[in-house]
Amino acid sequence: MIAIFNKFRIGLLPIYVMLAILTASVSLVSCSKDDELEIQNDFPFEVNVMPVPKDVANGQTVEIRLTIQRTGNYSNTQYFLRYFQFDGQGTLRYYDEPPYLPNDLYPLPTEQFRLYYTSTSAVSQSFEVWISDSFGNEKQITFQFNSSD
Repeated sequence: MIAIFNKFRIGLLPIYVMLAILTASVSLVSCSKDDELEIQNDFPFEVNVMPVPKDVANGQTVEIRLTIQRTGNYSNTQYFLRYFQFDGQGTLRYYDEPPYLPNDLYPLPTEQFRLYYTSTSAVSQSFEVWISDSFGNEKQITFQFNSSD
């Protein structure tokens, strides 16, 4: 009986060796340095705007509240703002800072902020605000005010 068991054990040795070689090769291939961990840092975003008045008088200032809502969180994302006024005249500013110049890019320090638009004309006014991030994602918001003069 022992002779039969020893003969059976010797017959399984090549199978054990092949299994060990297969396990080692799979382990080495799966630990390849070519496969780098992909980290997503480019997240789309939306811009929420609180309601604003439809009418504005010459010299009147309107507060515009905006919030950037990200779909993911990457701490090094920076946001920027630019605007272009295509009807009427007015100025747009961030809190107490000097008025923005049209088509210039300005950094936004926070994701929740207020802009102040001051009308300087007695006709209807329209302008666009573009908010972009450091990865090229961009959102456009159009504002239109009727003259209340």
